[in-house]
Amino acid sequence: MSYATLDDLDDGQRVLMRVDLNSPVEDGRVQDNRRFSRHAGTVRELVDRGHAVALLAHQGRPGRDTFVSLVQHADILAEHVDQPIHFVEDTYGDDALQAIDELDSGEVLMLENVRMTDDELPEKDPEEHAQSDLVQTLAPEFDAYIGDGYSVAHRSHASIVGFPLEMDAYAGRVMESEYEANSSIANKEFDGEVTMVAGGKKATDVIDVMTALEDKVDNFLLGGIAGELFLRAVGYDVGRDLGEMDLYDEQFEANREKIQHMIEAHPSELVYPTDLAYENDEGERIEVTVADVKNKDHDYLDVGADTTERYADIAANSSAVFVKGALGLFEDERFSHGTTNVLEAIAACDCFSVVGGGDTSRAIEMYGMRERDFSHVSIAGGAYIRALTGKSLPGVEVLKHATEAEAEAVE
Repeated sequence: MSYATLDDLDDGQRVLMRVDLNSPVEDGRVQDNRRFSRHAGTVRELVDRGHAVALLAHQGRPGRDTFVSLVQHADILAEHVDQPIHFVEDTYGDDALQAIDELDSGEVLMLENVRMTDDELPEKDPEEHAQSDLVQTLAPEFDAYIGDGYSVAHRSHASIVGFPLEMDAYAGRVMESEYEANSSIANKEFDGEVTMVAGGKKATDVIDVMTALEDKVDNFLLGGIAGELFLRAVGYDVGRDLGEMDLYDEQFEANREKIQHMIEAHPSELVYPTDLAYENDEGERIEVTVADVKNKDHDYLDVGADTTERYADIAANSSAVFVKGALGLFEDERFSHGTTNVLEAIAACDCFSVVGGGDTSRAIEMYGMRERDFSHVSIAGGAYIRALTGKSLPGVEVLKHATEAEAEAVE
């Protein structure tokens, strides 16, 4: 059984909703990003349907510079929702309970950073979290719980897994759309070839995804750190650290067996870069054919023009394309060509396309592409990886179990 959604929720309820507004913080200022705009859609729907809405969210972790109050988040979200969002500097104490009691239909309240409570962060079973003071105090104040924080659904934290055991629970629109899109590679059938862009700096994550999907993907377009590691494994003099750099050697040793397995078991599915780009002493972009690299003496920051053209052509002729990681250092326009040209090819083709969360999705906004030209642009990082690798997400599973328990109770 799947989970209940907002379509199953009666109007005019008092609802507690978990969202994920965790954002970069620069010089003490919280930065706006697409998480605010995505969750604002769910909030607007709830307001329009006469719900009184209280929001639970987090920012950073204790001990880090990004661990700050949510007062700025309330102001940023209010701009996206286009109505005031009240903020209380408390999560479940007397001040929070008073603010919740005064919350009227059509109003929105943001509670303080839930990670400032002792109950939130420990990884525990849902049953144990359900008995926490946080859950036991807030649950009686509401008619329903809405899980909309897909990007934290891989965490077994109190605000994510505890409430669905104590209340009627529903998936919000962000949770619903993210889960459907990100699990589609495992759950959907496609008429043509399935392609994955496999790049970025976190080669271990990418290689885990590749091995989990080895029988689902027809073309792995290799780039970034993972691309160099695969080239190193087949004998090219790339994919190793230079000087103080610590990106390649450790990840190569950690993934050597998985890389070798993919090379031996799926040789026709692996598509390697044939040329790479680096910065010369004058700051210019220089491209070199991989076969001509005899002694790596440059950091390679992008795939070359030949590779970009081949990758764009393969992606454009695929039935489905999933992007996990950038092909180069796209933040620097000189080395954005591989990532942006392939993304533009995906956007222009008639295929099902999912772009993974984190850095890669930022390239869409940075270079003037439109999100609506892709089937889905994810705001999730860790949860996206878990979905691709077929691992369960605690925040999704509790919603499913809550719906199943409700159905059994009705019977």
